[in-house]
Amino acid sequence: MLFSSPVFILGFLPLVLGGFFLAGRFGDQRAPLAWLLAADLVFYGWWNPWDVPLLAGSVAINHLLAQCIRRRSQAAPPKSAHPASSNPESSNPESSNPGSPTPEAPNPAAARYWLIAGVTFNLALLGWFKYATFLLHIAAPSAPSLNIALPLAISFFTFQQIMFLVDSAHARHEPAGPLPYAAFVCFFPHLIAGPIVRPSEILPQLRAPGLARPVAANLAAGTSIFLLGLGKKLVLADTFGAFANTGFAAAAHGTPLTLIEAWYAALAYTLQIYFDFSGYSDMAIGLARMFNIRFPLNFNSPYKACDIADFWRRWHISLSRFLRDYLYSPLGGSRQGEALRLRNLMLTMLLGGLWHGAAWNFVAWGGLHGVYLVAHRSWMRLGCRLPGPIGQALTLLAVIVAWVPFRADGTAATLQMLRGMAGLNGLALPQMIVGAWPPLAVIARPVPVLLWLGDAHTLSLPEVSACLLLGWLIVLTLPHVHELSERARGWALTAGFAFTVQALFFAPYAAPFLYFRF
Repeated sequence: MLFSSPVFILGFLPLVLGGFFLAGRFGDQRAPLAWLLAADLVFYGWWNPWDVPLLAGSVAINHLLAQCIRRRSQAAPPKSAHPASSNPESSNPESSNPGSPTPEAPNPAAARYWLIAGVTFNLALLGWFKYATFLLHIAAPSAPSLNIALPLAISFFTFQQIMFLVDSAHARHEPAGPLPYAAFVCFFPHLIAGPIVRPSEILPQLRAPGLARPVAANLAAGTSIFLLGLGKKLVLADTFGAFANTGFAAAAHGTPLTLIEAWYAALAYTLQIYFDFSGYSDMAIGLARMFNIRFPLNFNSPYKACDIADFWRRWHISLSRFLRDYLYSPLGGSRQGEALRLRNLMLTMLLGGLWHGAAWNFVAWGGLHGVYLVAHRSWMRLGCRLPGPIGQALTLLAVIVAWVPFRADGTAATLQMLRGMAGLNGLALPQMIVGAWPPLAVIARPVPVLLWLGDAHTLSLPEVSACLLLGWLIVLTLPHVHELSERARGWALTAGFAFTVQALFFAPYAAPFLYFRF
């Protein structure tokens, strides 16, 4: 079920929201969480009901593993942020003392073994469904595909649960009963494509006594943020996606692209993935706010970054934070000298690229960003700094080039696109434009139409140029949604409301979010 579909907006969301607040009015603290969990499973199973047992089994096993880890951990659990009298779990049968196992003596070694077993279980599950065929073809290129269907969101809920196990070993959050834990992992606003939220950020909110009481300010703010994210997806991302698909499809078929066609496709995809995923993140934040849950910011105008390290502090912030704290730091981080620090940076980015998909193009994307970060680190150690505008332009150029293998269908298509962007296939312009300004014929050959630009009509060049100009003005000059005042959000909603409604109800098909495939 897509956030951007009428069935979700007009059917699922009002029903779940109404039932949640109704359960909070007439039930105890468990009732709204149980209702929410049931809705989460319906939402997840809408795509493929056969994936629901996998999700439920993963949640159950990880909860048991977390209990084993915590019972054997040496660290004591942190004090509750709520008084015992107001803590809903203090009266919750799931977390009450009677019938609970007697605490074991601390055994850090056993806790570490259970943690290793838990992380291994999660990585094995992810590896089988996502990487088995990829690894098989590395070992035996001619082997037939295993035809393993990739369960929806397995990358996200696997990382979410690995984080929970690690944080349980270090007592970074309070123990969670089965119901709060399942509600945390399966909460539908972040289940499919993030953000990857820390247990310590969400579990206390799920325990809050007033969780299921409607708050007008949260409903209003959540609705406006959700609708602005919806507009990003339907009006902007899907428009730029149509431009990008034409050029990348031509490259996939081996068609040489001229300079303008290749660059317009790359620029369009750069905008598409920005508006698609930042739109999804805004919608997730808005949905959570409606349920009185606050998610952390996941995007902070990343194309305004002045260097590549700054880009990764702004792009997909929750994933960057996960990779830093749960991969880069355990590898040694910067504690073992500069050479190993650079190695750890490269390994982190390669694995981060592979997390996005079991294909060499994702490895290439991660590797490019690893090279960028290593080069940036080395440059900074020399004490060199670029002026702000030059650094921003160079960073943006590097990011655009790296998006090419990320989007292209294989190595051949990547090279075809890069050849066009380098101008190796020449420069062509519509004959109408060359005729209007004959000196252009010196640098560009006139053609009836640019076949791989927009809808291939002669006027597609100025049309696509205007759309790209508008898109880049938005991402480079305007504040992001969460920096806007309520009044500014209202103006933005008014300006784009008609376009959003038209796209919602009259688009020929509903395009899924790009990160759904990861």
